[in-house]
Amino acid sequence: MKDGGGQSIIRFEEVSKAFGPKVVLRGMSLEVKRGETLAIMGPSGIGKSVTLRHAVGLVQPDSGRVIVDDHDLSTISREDLRELRKRMGYLFQEGALINWLSVGENVALPLRENTDLADEVIREKVEEKLALVQLRGTYDLMPPELSGGMRKRVGLARALVTDPEIVFYDEPNTGLDPEISMSINHLIRDLAERLQITSIVVTHLVSCILVVADRVVLVDQGRVFAEGTPDEFIRSQDERVVRFLAKPYD
Repeated sequence: MKDGGGQSIIRFEEVSKAFGPKVVLRGMSLEVKRGETLAIMGPSGIGKSVTLRHAVGLVQPDSGRVIVDDHDLSTISREDLRELRKRMGYLFQEGALINWLSVGENVALPLRENTDLADEVIREKVEEKLALVQLRGTYDLMPPELSGGMRKRVGLARALVTDPEIVFYDEPNTGLDPEISMSINHLIRDLAERLQITSIVVTHLVSCILVVADRVVLVDQGRVFAEGTPDEFIRSQDERVVRFLAKPYD
């Protein structure tokens, strides 16, 4: 695992966000180092996924700033944001596959939307990423033919097909049995180390952070109130951390 001592690539500076009367983020400050895997933990409904959406520029803060690779997402031009997003991959909770497209066509979508690559080059890149997530030979299968774990891997192949520098994982273990869930955890760790990407993983599972994370932050009431390595986290005597870990999430 990395030591997390690199340069910051994502920074939240006192970010606040409300949706109507519901305040989700309350002065959130957070830093992600280039090349590290950061896990964001916390109870359901406290803004973990909203934090990810801020980092990709889908949501704007009511106050504070989100800085990604020295770009202020509040003031970035639409064209620069589009170019920045090409350097990002996103794994959605349920995989978010389109059922009437084949596995290969689903994975190819980011390349067809963002590049002018020839069909044969796209096919080659898609096959490469399917092999990377251990799904060689599945190009022509349809999503309804896949297990939950396979769907998650297809979603991961799609997140990786543009060779991103940053990958966001939104609850990558959702809906998976423990054995498949652990295989996804090891795949995330293996890809982070092999491809040297920066990863942010939103999860509520201790079993996930113990495998994937270089550093963990615990979020509640709209802000970070604890952070450290996975080992420091599970050994913490902070009452809020102990209380969170005592809940039957895992």
